[in-house]
Amino acid sequence: MIWLCYIIMLVVPYLLAGINTSIIVARIKTGKDIRTMGSGNAGLTNTLRVLGKGAAGIVLLGDVAKAAIAVLIVRLSFLYIGGVNTMDPSAEMTWVEFMAVFMAIVGHCFPLYFGFKGGKGVLAAISAIFVLDWRIACILLGIFIVLVAITRYVSLGSCVASAIFCVAAPLFGYFVDHDPAFIVNMIIAAFCGGLIIVKHKGNIQRLLSHTEKKLGEKAK
Repeated sequence: MIWLCYIIMLVVPYLLAGINTSIIVARIKTGKDIRTMGSGNAGLTNTLRVLGKGAAGIVLLGDVAKAAIAVLIVRLSFLYIGGVNTMDPSAEMTWVEFMAVFMAIVGHCFPLYFGFKGGKGVLAAISAIFVLDWRIACILLGIFIVLVAITRYVSLGSCVASAIFCVAAPLFGYFVDHDPAFIVNMIIAAFCGGLIIVKHKGNIQRLLSHTEKKLGEKAK
């Protein structure tokens, strides 16, 4: 039955993370598509800017829950269906959870239900990483908070934290957990961080041209 676990690993995180809370909340509240409002991104920051704190709070809870639950479903599927503990480095299967994180990010960025146009994957990523490894997640969240507090640029904190994930994941795997699968995990982590950074291409261009909106600025 291990084949069923691999199917779950690829399909469930993608489909679950594809439930874009921002799009749903915007349609219920305004009847409009959040992707035509503000920055055009179907994510937490744009929701906060155009719909306010209440709507953003719902999006925060929804995106955190869907990504975290997705990774947990994959973990429990391998444990109870496949008889494999994907949290145990000695089993050489930790890459399964990294792949679940990646598929959750893909689902959030390219949702099947919404024409494959979703958010940028940051909130889904950090939520999934907390389930994957809370130590790495705390480091990334700390870096994000510090950068945003200093610069007020959410996109800058997101991109830097994404880049650090590519390095932090294999370092923890090799030096702390002595995980034989750390090379595979490093490759998957690079795809995770790379995808988020690519999705921030427009933000990076605006950062370089000093036209990026800071946290707290209202969308026009």
